Amino acid sequence: MRNLLLLSSSREGSSGYLEHAQPIIEQFLGNVSPNAFDNALFIPFAGVTIGFDDYYETVKKALSSINVQLSSIHTADDPAIAIKKASAIIIGGGNTFHLLHQLYQFDLIGLIRERVMNGVPYIGWSAGSNIASPSIMTTNDMPIIQPPSFHALQLVSFQINPHYLDQHPPGFNGETREQRLNEFLTVNPDATVLGLPEGSGLQITNEQASLVGDKTVYQFDAKGKSELSNDSEQLKHLLTD
Repeated sequence: MRNLLLLSSSREGSSGYLEHAQPIIEQFLGNVSPNAFDNALFIPFAGVTIGFDDYYETVKKALSSINVQLSSIHTADDPAIAIKKASAIIIGGGNTFHLLHQLYQFDLIGLIRERVMNGVPYIGWSAGSNIASPSIMTTNDMPIIQPPSFHALQLVSFQINPHYLDQHPPGFNGETREQRLNEFLTVNPDATVLGLPEGSGLQITNEQASLVGDKTVYQFDAKGKSELSNDSEQLKHLLTD
C-alpha cells in the first residue's frame, strides 16, 4: 500500500525553502502514522553544487518546525540498513541523473521500492518526484553523469515532469516544455505524463490520489493535453492503469 507525496518543487514563488510544503508534509506523515516522524531518512544524492552535509542541514532546518527526526543516508555506515530502518524516506531535488547514478551505485533502487510499496511513506520534490516515475526520461535536467539505466523507482505507473511551465516567452525559439513532452510521447505513445507546476503536487494515500496546491496540473498522453482536478476521471484512473 503506497503512501506518496510527490511535490513539484522545494519553493513556491518567493517563499522560503520548503515553506509552502511544511504543513503538507506534516499532515501527510501524521495521516500515515504517528511513527512516521520517528526516523525519517533524507537522501541528498541529487545535490551536485551543494555538499551533502549542507543539503541535509538545509532540509533539517526547514523541517524543524514539524518535529520530524531526520537523518541523512550519506552519513550512514550502511545505506541499505538505513533504508530498512527508516520510518519515512525523503528525496530532495537537484540533478536527477546524479541522483539515479548514486542510487544505482549503492544498489538502493530495489530496496527503496520494496519498502515504499509496503507502506513506508515517501516524500520527494523536484528530482525526488521525477525519480518516482518508471524512468527519468521526463526530467528537465542536464545529463551530467550517465547512470546504468534510465529506469527509476517505479513507484507510480506514469511519468512526472516537475517544474512544469506552460509558457512560451516572446522571442524564444527553443522547444517549449509541452513540445518536449510531446516528443517523449511520440516515441512512447503508451505513456502518461503529469506536468506539475511549482507549488503543486500529487498525494497518494491508501491507494487514493489527490492533487496538492491550487496550481493547475496537466496530464499528457496520446490523446493530448488535459487539465486534472480532484474530481476528474483521469485522476481516478491514474492508479489503475
